Amino acid sequence: MNKTILKFGVLGGIIVSAFMCLVTYFMKQNPEQQPSMILGFTSMVFAFGTMIYGVFQIRKNNANQISFGAAFKAGFLMTVIISTIYVAVWLVIFYNFFPNFMEIYGDMMLKNAKPEDVAKVTEEVKWMKEVYQSPIGIIGMTYVEILPFGTVVALLNALVQNRMSSKS
Repeated sequence: MNKTILKFGVLGGIIVSAFMCLVTYFMKQNPEQQPSMILGFTSMVFAFGTMIYGVFQIRKNNANQISFGAAFKAGFLMTVIISTIYVAVWLVIFYNFFPNFMEIYGDMMLKNAKPEDVAKVTEEVKWMKEVYQSPIGIIGMTYVEILPFGTVVALLNALVQNRMSSKS
């Protein structure tokens, strides 16, 4: 089970990080264009698809039986691995290749804000720039991008896998 968790967690982490590298490269080369959030979300769906398949493999290897708790634990551990790889890759990118990310991203947010939202967006950008002054802030903010979504997917997957094992 641990080998499966590690295998599919690392695979998911590679998938989501590869997409992040491509989007970051695009953003750095085209600072005036906003990258697609749909692409980022899609990369997370693909990454967490590996987690779903990993839990399925664990159930299959266990005589097609898995409890809700075991399925959630396996899925959540894969989610933590995927998210940690994502955060680590972002730290490497940010500190070594894109240290002015927050300035470009903040300018992009302000440029795309509706006139009535400029004051609110200005405050958000100011807050984000303050958070990005600390590695702990960057790590926390980056985990918040991916970990909650993965946790929800792990929870839903555990419900489905448990139901499927009950019907076998």
